Amino acid sequence: MSMFDVRKQLTFYGAYHSNPINVLIHVICVPLIQWSAWSMAYRIPTKGLLPDIHYDINEYLVFDLNAAAIHAIISIAYYFLLEPTAAFLYAPQGIAIILSATAVGQNHPELFTYVLGIHVACWILQFIGHGVAEKRAPALFDNLLQAIFLAPFFVHIEILFTLFGYNPELQKHLKNDVGVEIARIRKLDGDKKRGQVKKSN
Repeated sequence: MSMFDVRKQLTFYGAYHSNPINVLIHVICVPLIQWSAWSMAYRIPTKGLLPDIHYDINEYLVFDLNAAAIHAIISIAYYFLLEPTAAFLYAPQGIAIILSATAVGQNHPELFTYVLGIHVACWILQFIGHGVAEKRAPALFDNLLQAIFLAPFFVHIEILFTLFGYNPELQKHLKNDVGVEIARIRKLDGDKKRGQVKKSN
């Protein structure tokens, strides 16, 4: 699967996120996971590894060239390679998340426990969504790239599809592709179960 083929990447993601309840959980939790991860990453020492670039816009928005900022820059650049228009629409959100997350990490270290709690709780909710609603293990076990970089962008595109009718042609193709992929996966799962039954007999 090409890492720069947005249709194939979205098809893979969609095959793991087709249940409406699971999708809603991810729409809420993925941005919070991203924000809390970037806030906690402020503590990762980068002195001597990165240029000392720091700017306090105000108490709530801070830019610091740290590990989280590098991850944010790479992620947004990657999104532009995948789907430029959606990436352009996502960029203000991504920038707001990294700046506010850095501000909390810098100005309110006493909130670290709460930020960690948000992060852990959202991961637990996502696992519940996959196990109970989707009845499938999360995509991070099969595609680490999506877990590390793509989930926030795919949630963003899901919102664009649902609320704004974004790129109806892509949405139509994805609906068909995801249906085919889910059928393929279910067939494989069924074949595995039948194989296990035969072995046990």
